[in-house]
Amino acid sequence: MDERPCLPQVAKCLDPRLPIYSNEILIQVEKINVDSASFRQMKELCGEDPHKLKEHILTLVKYKGKLHNPVTESGGMLAGKVLEVGAGYRGPLQLSKGDFIATLVSLTLTPLVLENIHSINLHTGQLQVQGYAILFESGIAAKIPEDFSANLAVALFDVCGAPCLVHRHVQAQDKVLVMGAGKSGLLSAFAALDKVGESAAVILADASSRQVQIARDLGFGAVEALADQPVDFLTRLPTRGGFNVVVNTTNKSDTEMAAILACKPRGKVLFFNMATQFGRAVLGAEGVGADIDLLMGNGYSQGHAEYVLDLVRKNKALRKYFEGIYAGEEKRP
Repeated sequence: MDERPCLPQVAKCLDPRLPIYSNEILIQVEKINVDSASFRQMKELCGEDPHKLKEHILTLVKYKGKLHNPVTESGGMLAGKVLEVGAGYRGPLQLSKGDFIATLVSLTLTPLVLENIHSINLHTGQLQVQGYAILFESGIAAKIPEDFSANLAVALFDVCGAPCLVHRHVQAQDKVLVMGAGKSGLLSAFAALDKVGESAAVILADASSRQVQIARDLGFGAVEALADQPVDFLTRLPTRGGFNVVVNTTNKSDTEMAAILACKPRGKVLFFNMATQFGRAVLGAEGVGADIDLLMGNGYSQGHAEYVLDLVRKNKALRKYFEGIYAGEEKRP
């Protein structure tokens, strides 16, 4: 086995044994929000059988010491209670024992032990669990706000990088295409609307007729289209000549070319799909002579957690939709 030192995200496995180091934070984990691409892949692998899925996740975490899907190279986020703050901790967080928090760093780099998975929501990708995790001194987290359920807060924090960066890159006169009308896609659409000012300039595309209708009910133009079939995908788009900004939030593979072909020359494609393949994207753009900027979405930008909470607070119809999905009995410290 290769035992050269490396950083936690690329490590094949982590050592989650206790006690923690003096500059770390110990968390009692109660909820896990598996990222969409990873959950889709694992669910398909297990035939959507919750018992098989439970055993698969428990085995994966036991072997790796973290939740790191080797197929999608992604993980998710967690929520839980602070059990201990190391005496030598000098990180950016002001946390105390008993605080109920959600981590804002990927589970692919978070030491994790799962003793049990009590339940799995096959629709949302959220797990109710028993276990603990270790947050490094460099890690970031946010307290669960009192006006949000823990289920909803951790779901939003899992994708808060996407709408924040969309808001950064979209300009006032842009036409924007959001691929995927799920959680990340809808948040990205509202973030784009913040900049362009009119919903007609923001179009969503999704393979699900249900999600297309939800996007329409929220005031956006939306089309039903398969992003892994790029030629047919283009014929279904209402805007000819392309979009200034294309945001790929789908959770499927083989969607790179649909995003690239939908983008105007000198436009931008933001990839937030964890199934994106870098080589396929850059070589595909080269192959069709697309002079565009390909941007890999960073899960972190300063203030992203606060931004997504405020975005949902001010868009009441979006909040009502999300609360309907993530409703459920909540534990509060």
